[in-house]
This record gives sequence, C-alpha cells and structure tokens, in this order.
Amino acid sequence: MKHAEKSTWIYLAVAFLLIFIPFMKDDRWFLFLMIQIFVFGIFAMSYDLLLGYTGIVSFGHAMFFGIGAYSVAVFLDLMEASFFGLLVGIIAAVLIGGFIAFLAGILTLRLKSHYYAMLTLALASLFMVVAEKWRSVTRGSDGFTFRIPDFPGILGEYRNITMYMICLLFLVLFFFGLRRLTQSPMGKVLVAIRENDQRVESLGFKIMPYKVIISVVSGVVASFAGVLYAISIRFVDTSVFAIDVTLDALLMTIIGGVGTLVGPIIGAGIIEFAHHYLSGLSDVHWIFERWIILFGIVYILAVIFFPYGIVGTIQKHWVKRKYKKRNEKAPKTDKLAS
Repeated sequence: MKHAEKSTWIYLAVAFLLIFIPFMKDDRWFLFLMIQIFVFGIFAMSYDLLLGYTGIVSFGHAMFFGIGAYSVAVFLDLMEASFFGLLVGIIAAVLIGGFIAFLAGILTLRLKSHYYAMLTLALASLFMVVAEKWRSVTRGSDGFTFRIPDFPGILGEYRNITMYMICLLFLVLFFFGLRRLTQSPMGKVLVAIRENDQRVESLGFKIMPYKVIISVVSGVVASFAGVLYAISIRFVDTSVFAIDVTLDALLMTIIGGVGTLVGPIIGAGIIEFAHHYLSGLSDVHWIFERWIILFGIVYILAVIFFPYGIVGTIQKHWVKRKYKKRNEKAPKTDKLAS
C-alpha cells in the first residue's frame, strides 16, 4: 500500500511538471508533438487493457480510434462547429465504440483470443471501406477538415496550449481511472484470466463477462482517444482505420511495458519522438528517408535490453533487488540440527 501511495504522488508530480512545459517551450511543432504523445498514450493504455491485463490480442484496435475520430468530425462538420455538435460527436463515439466492442466480444471471446484478433481486423477493414465509399459524408480517402467551437478569450491565440492542457487532463484522468480499475478485484481477476483462464473458471468465475466488460472499456477509451486526435488536428481521413495505427499501439505497449499502464505512455513518447526526429533527418542523408528501418532497429534494441518493456524490466529488477535485500536481512539458521 505504501508503494502504491508513493507511486501515486510521483505520477501526480510528473503531471504537475508537464503543466509548465508549454510556458517554457511554446514552439508549435513541440506542442503538437506532445499532444500526439498524450493522445496515443491514452490509445496505447486502452490496448494494454486487452493485451497486458487480459491477454486478448487485437489486430483491429484502430477501428475504435477511427470511430471516435470520424464521429466527432462528421457531427462538427454537419452542425457547423457548434458545442452541441461536439457533444453529440463525443457521445456517438463512445456509444458506437462501446457497442462494436461489445458485439465483437460477444461473438468471439467465447472462443480462443485469435478469433477476436481476426474479427477486429475484419471490422476495421470494413469501416475503412465504408469511410472510403460514403463520400457524401466522409469525403472518401481524401478526408476533410472541420472547425471546432471557439472558447472566447481562450482559444485563438492560445489554441495549441489549450489543446495541450485538455489532452494532458484526459491523459491523467484516464490513467488514474484505469489504474484504479486494474487494481480492483476485477483487475485481479483479469490478470488471473490472462495467466490461466481455465483455472479461473474452475474456481467458479464466469470469465466471459469479464472479457466482454474489459473489451467495452478498452473500445470506449480508444474511441475517446480518436476524438482528441481529430480535434487536435482538425482533419480526418481513412488512415485512422489503418493497421499501422494498431501496430503503433502494439509497439508502444510492448516497448513501454505490457500490463503496466504507465509503460504504454512512455512507449508513446518514444515512438512519437522517433517518428518525428528520424523522419526529420531525411534532408541530412538518404538513409534517413528509410527511417522505418532505423525505427525497427530501435525496437529490436529495446526488446533485447528491456525484454519486459522499459517499465516492466525496471519493476522486475526492483522486486528482485528488494527480495535479495530481504533475504540478506533474514536471520541465518543452521542447515542441520545438532
């Protein structure tokens, strides 16, 4: 309990320090990069709920991200950037994302987890096709820009800082909310399901409701991340449904640490900074035009030196060190009684 309280204060202190960053470095590109880290940090945490805490693999998690992005974009476009359009878009994103996650869970989670992975991949492809063909609403693969409501005296000159603060606020809220969920009795059951679902079922737990609930929670959180993404760039196209988005979430979770929540946030920071700086070096040398290869090398090195992810490896090292100290302090006894 003391360790949990100490870590809570550390997380709050880091969040407090992040509030002052825009006032020390207010470059537009830097604020945009930080906003993307916050948004994809939320998205990666939603993926970690499935992979890290329940052992469910999803190949189409971008589907929920895209649903959130398109929902808020379409309603803001139709309702001419009104507050009501923003509210309706957010509600639609949450409801549609939750319903699709519930439907996918009901249909496949009774079977092996790879059925869920394949169904989510198929649904994500289906939504991409719909977005491409329904041009009267989505503008097809070209996408469209839209306006967001202005807060008099807040947005405008300080739009980037305002978006930074909003995304940071939701990152903190989702982190502590999901952390409370994973530390609850339900979270313990989810981890047990990940380790051995048959044993959990033999103890009298019905694992299906737990899997469906966490699938819905994950889908809703991912949809909200899509809402923040669309609002931050004020543009949406079919790329939000691409498998690359899901792979980014997977890499963020693995590099940061599976089953840690804070790990995916760190992973999001590493990947987004790598995307920005490696692609920005294309003018220096031709090899940087193939920045994805260099990024693959970064990923390989991270897996080699941090096999459990950055946070997971640190946690295991800390537990091992603590256990070693405890054994050293334990009183020594004779191996054989005299």
